[in-house]
Amino acid sequence: MTHTDLLEAVWESVPPGAVPERFAERRDWLLERVGAGAAVLDLGCGEGLFASALTDQGARVVAVDVVAEPLRRAGERDPRLDLRLAPLEGPLPLDDETIDVAWLGETIEHVPDPVGTLHEVRRVLRPQGHLLLSTPDHPPELLRRLADDPEAFAEHFDPRADHLRFFNEVSLRGLVEELGFGDVEIAAEDGTLLLCARW
Repeated sequence: MTHTDLLEAVWESVPPGAVPERFAERRDWLLERVGAGAAVLDLGCGEGLFASALTDQGARVVAVDVVAEPLRRAGERDPRLDLRLAPLEGPLPLDDETIDVAWLGETIEHVPDPVGTLHEVRRVLRPQGHLLLSTPDHPPELLRRLADDPEAFAEHFDPRADHLRFFNEVSLRGLVEELGFGDVEIAAEDGTLLLCARW
C-alpha cells in the first residue's frame, strides 16, 4: 500500500462535511493574514472549507490535494473553487512565482518529504510571498506526559496513523529558516503551531 493509498483510505472513513479540528480559530487566524485579491495556494485543502472562506474574503484560491475524494466533496459543496489534484511527491500544478500566500493547514505532518514539499511551495511563491501553516505541537511537556503513559504514547505515535512528522516550535522554525524563509513568527495555541513566514 502506498502512502497515497493510505490517505485515500483515511478519507473513505471521514464523514462528508466533517469540520477540521479547531477550524474556526485557524480560519480566523488565516483570514487576518490574507488580503482580498491575493493569489492563495491551499495545499492539502481537504473538503475546501478554508478555500471557501478565503474565496468569500475575495482571495483567488487554488485548492490542491493529493486525494481525489476530498476534492470531489469540495467541488460539490462549493463549485466556485479551482480544485487540482497533485502527486504526493512531485511538482505542484502551478507555474513559478504565481502565488502570494501558501496555506498548509494541518498538512506538513502528513507528507513524506516536507523539505521537498516546501521547495515546491517556494517555487510557486512570488518574491515576498508568505507561507502560512498550522500543525500539531509537540512541546516537551507533552512528550514528558506521553512518556509517563505507555498506552497514550502508543496511541499518539501509532505507526499505522497518517501523521508522518511531529513538530515543535524549534524543529518547525529550523526547517523553514533552513529553506530560506525569513521573518518567521510561530504561535503555539491549544496544541497547535501557527506559522507565518516570508519568502
